[in-house]
Amino acid sequence: MTAAVGYLRTSTKKQNLGLDAQRIAIELFSAAQGYEVVEWFSEQETGKGFDALDRRPQLAAALAKAKKLRCAVLVSKLDRISRDVAFIATLMTQRVPFIVTELGADCDPFLLHIYAALAQKERALIASRTRDALQRKKAAGAVLGNLSNLAKGHRRGAATNARSADTFAANVMPIVREIQASGRTTLQAIADALNERRVATVRGGEWHVSTVKNLLARTAPAIAPRQDPAPKHRSAARPAISVAAL
Repeated sequence: MTAAVGYLRTSTKKQNLGLDAQRIAIELFSAAQGYEVVEWFSEQETGKGFDALDRRPQLAAALAKAKKLRCAVLVSKLDRISRDVAFIATLMTQRVPFIVTELGADCDPFLLHIYAALAQKERALIASRTRDALQRKKAAGAVLGNLSNLAKGHRRGAATNARSADTFAANVMPIVREIQASGRTTLQAIADALNERRVATVRGGEWHVSTVKNLLARTAPAIAPRQDPAPKHRSAARPAISVAAL
C-alpha cells in the first residue's frame, strides 16, 4: 500500500454533504489503486483567487504533511483544489504531487493546467455575460442597486467578514490542537509552529503572539459572567406603638 493524504473542501457549510461524497470517491480510488490514506484534511473555504492557499490552512497543512511523508495528496475533483490556473501553477511549485481521482493517477500535470484553464475560461464567460446583461438593463433605463440599502449592505459585509474569520479559525484550530498536544503550549510556541508549517493568518501574514491570542479567543466557548447572588431583602422592623401614645 502506498501512503497518501486526503483533502476535502466545500465552499460553504451548506455543502457539508459534499465532504462525504468526496471522501467516498477518494476511498474507492485508494482501494482500487493501492493507496492508504494516512490522514484526512477538510475545510470550508472558497477556491477562488491565485492567493487561495493563504486562506486555506487545511490545504497548507495537507501539503506539509505530504511533503514530510513524501507522498501525494488525493482530491476527488480538480475544482476541489481550484479552477484558477495561477493557483494550480503555484501549487506545482510546492513540489508535492497531487492526484485527482476523477482524472486518474496517470494524469499528466500539463493536462491539469488545461482543465483548470477551461474551467477558468468558463467562469470568465459567465461573468462577462452577467456584466453585459446588467449594462443592457442600465441602457434601457433600469436603476441598478438601491442606495437606501447601503447601510444594510455594510452590515451584511461586516457579518460576512465575521463569518469568514470564524470559518478560518475553525479550520486552523485542529492544527493548533495538534501543536498543543505535542507540548508547545505557549502563544509564542504555537505561533512559531504555525509559521514553520507555512500556515498563513487570515490576512495571509505570519503568526505572532497577538494573532494566536485572537484566534484562541475567537474559538473559546463563551463564558457567562459570574453574577453575585441577589441580596436578601429584609423587611424593616415596625416600631412598637406605645399604648400611652394612643
